[in-house]
Amino acid sequence: MKQSAVQIEEVTTKQQLNSFIRLPHMVFADDPQWVAPLEMERRDILNRDKNPFFEHARARYWIARRGGEVVGRISAQIDDLVPKYHGKRIGHFGFFDCIEDQAVAAALFETAEAWLRDQGMTKIIGPFSLSINEETGMLVDGYHRPPMLMMPYSRPYYQTLVTAAGYRKVKDVWAYWLDITQEILPPAIDKLVKRVLANDRITIRPINMKQYDRDLRIILDIYNDAWSQNWGFLPFTEKELQQAVKDLKLLIREDFTYIAELDGEAQAMMVTLPNLNEIIHDLNGRLLPTGIFKLLWRLKLRPSYKTVRVPLMGVRHQHQNSALGGAMAFSLIETCRIHAVAAGCTHAELGWVLEENTRLQKMLETIGCQHDKTYRLFEKDLTPEKSTVS
Repeated sequence: MKQSAVQIEEVTTKQQLNSFIRLPHMVFADDPQWVAPLEMERRDILNRDKNPFFEHARARYWIARRGGEVVGRISAQIDDLVPKYHGKRIGHFGFFDCIEDQAVAAALFETAEAWLRDQGMTKIIGPFSLSINEETGMLVDGYHRPPMLMMPYSRPYYQTLVTAAGYRKVKDVWAYWLDITQEILPPAIDKLVKRVLANDRITIRPINMKQYDRDLRIILDIYNDAWSQNWGFLPFTEKELQQAVKDLKLLIREDFTYIAELDGEAQAMMVTLPNLNEIIHDLNGRLLPTGIFKLLWRLKLRPSYKTVRVPLMGVRHQHQNSALGGAMAFSLIETCRIHAVAAGCTHAELGWVLEENTRLQKMLETIGCQHDKTYRLFEKDLTPEKSTVS
């Protein structure tokens, strides 16, 4: 029996947006590891009036239909910070989800590529949903565990669909897994950490929730400095800093988030967050009518989560590759570990980490972290050709 043709629709209506957001529920229906993202959060990310990303970027979203059924989705976006910081006309794709059907995947990629090409882009890289500071990469190894907070998830066949559409690997990023109930510091490093903590010049302090806005801005400023030399780095803009401060407030715990100061100046930081995906795993992406109460109960009133994630950790660039920088980093890790265990947590995911960042990899492996998941970014050259997509 001949299959019906694939139809691509740009998302312009509320109904199409609902289909775009809900599609993963069909794709992952039989996958026990998948956790449905909160739909309210997805809508805010995609909303051009709410997400400050769109102050320096533009995007289009599409869904694919076959026989009337929505069977795939994709976004294409252009971030004006990319040429500013990297000097290249690179567009991105993201939010790629699809049934196991190469014709559907090809139609989605062709549509995204055509729009980017018409906008003057010469290369496409992804997935980013929507930027490198949000969900980055496609899971290609590590399906044995549910996705953690702010980390993407995919079906194993996605990689085949992408490569068959002409894409090649450009970069891998890794996530590490750590049993935090065990002592993690080797004796020599433990002595170093104790010396650091005894040094009057160095202070490891928790974030001050009474000065939350100030302290989180300090943390994100350290991030912008510490990660500035990394592949693909784009800084948080002022409006994105403000949004991050607002969005993270519900998740930030004073005893999980620390700043290292040298002579009173903030030089390093580490943010450990409750694994929201563990908390919302049975909400099916819905906060209403009762999901919000379950979320608050599990997160704040009677915390019962066992896993945490470290999405942000960094040492200012001037102290990287120094004994002092390493000592501050290990001190932050140990301090966060002790308090997370005291709160009843047992395991942590740290990442992501660039595949070539051997310095950070060695540090994490020294304390017992295991490379647990691999996320891949793909690229494709956009050869100039006439397109009818507007």
